[in-house]
Amino acid sequence: MKVAFVMGSDSDLEIVKPGIEVVKSFGVDVEVRVISAHRTPQIAEEFAKNARQNGVGVIVAAAGMAAHLAGVLAAYTTLPVVALPIAAKRLDGLDALLAMVQMPPGIPVATVGIDGAKNAGLLALQILGVSDKEVAAKMLQFKEDMAKQVIAKDEKVSAQF
Repeated sequence: MKVAFVMGSDSDLEIVKPGIEVVKSFGVDVEVRVISAHRTPQIAEEFAKNARQNGVGVIVAAAGMAAHLAGVLAAYTTLPVVALPIAAKRLDGLDALLAMVQMPPGIPVATVGIDGAKNAGLLALQILGVSDKEVAAKMLQFKEDMAKQVIAKDEKVSAQF
């Protein structure tokens, strides 16, 4: 299974890259696409309807402003969709965040924080880990390593006082 990262505009790529990188660091394949919910709705529909048969296990949908991409993709698939709100110039991503978390009943999407690509990637990995023991083991190691880093920082800081 792979994780698909779909963004509404290529201008979102720099924000999305940390999510792509963390997924790849776990040895999981990614597919990266630019698909607009508004400008290419037929392509969005086709992508979502065929994602499972194309080996996708989770879709991360990154968009700003009106931010309909995650909801449109979720409407056409039963795969988990993780919405990644992107900060825009006017409302700093609050508009995207609100659009993504206010999905109508029956079209759920998980939503991470504004510009939270790394968490979107990690959530996608945790979802894959439900059925993939190797990914689950790597996620456990990732969390253990994070804890060790915090403990080391605590020891360093507390030793100063």
